[in-house]
Amino acid sequence: MITRRDVLTVSAAGVAISAACRGPRALAQPLAKTVHILTGFTPGLQDALARLIAGQMKDYAETIVVEARPGAAGRIAVEAVKTADADGSMMLFAPLGFIMLFPHVYRNLRFQPGDFTPVSTVASTPTLLTVGPKVPGDVTTVAEFVTWCRANPKFATYGTAGAGTTLHFLGATLGRTAGFDFLHVAYQGNGAIQDLVKGEIASAIMPVGSSLGLVQSGQLRALATTGPRRCPFVPAVPTMREAGYPSLEDLTWYAFFVPSKTPTPLVEKLNTAIQAAMLTEQVRSGLTKLAVEPDAIAMSDFARLIASESERWKAIVQATGFVPTD
Repeated sequence: MITRRDVLTVSAAGVAISAACRGPRALAQPLAKTVHILTGFTPGLQDALARLIAGQMKDYAETIVVEARPGAAGRIAVEAVKTADADGSMMLFAPLGFIMLFPHVYRNLRFQPGDFTPVSTVASTPTLLTVGPKVPGDVTTVAEFVTWCRANPKFATYGTAGAGTTLHFLGATLGRTAGFDFLHVAYQGNGAIQDLVKGEIASAIMPVGSSLGLVQSGQLRALATTGPRRCPFVPAVPTMREAGYPSLEDLTWYAFFVPSKTPTPLVEKLNTAIQAAMLTEQVRSGLTKLAVEPDAIAMSDFARLIASESERWKAIVQATGFVPTD
């Protein structure tokens, strides 16, 4: 049986498992109808990833449109794909959180994990804990930051891209594990990084790419990443496990989903198109520019990963005392 540690280790190696074992296969005639890929947030990393891969999937469909439908923490796009025709013309591109975390965060979801067929992951990224000018310059490690937070409880804040996200719960877990009150400040998009640079908040827990340039320029300090190994984009930065917090080990996977009743041949056709796109130089170089690693998990392992991650996040949410909302 696949374990989360197994998948994290293989995924972080940046090896497209199903794609690396074979070259692109010839696809049947491309779909004549326009295909829509929905994303659930304002244009940013997720939208850029979808467009990058869609641009190399011309063998799947003659016309592919990437459409952002932000709102309700991504749920508007999810619900639209759930009710779409299961003919391969509508798919969702999203982090796995909507299917492994949302059932434990929202009381009244209008969808269930079984409403979707997972097709393929394409990329993953660890989360980065960064601090800004509000924190003294001699604080350069997680241990020193925890000590500072304990001594300055009024300033012990962290920003993320929203309440009820994996980023939110990673920060809550750090505070609970290290024994200090870590106040969460929710933002939309990349707002947390903007306020971090201004000194409005002490720290941020966001994907690596959101602050990479600012870390490289010295405007922000990166304390740790959540991946199972050091991130190649910030190789000098230790992992949370190395910092003494193995429970914060985590990756964010981005993946394609279709309505559950989509015929198997269409799902396989889409999967083949995605794997072929992942092998192209355009996609691989584009992923590097976006500071994410190629990561295509085999379909059978993908389904099991979702199941195991769902149980893990259920326990994390319950441990933080978070009360599900509407």
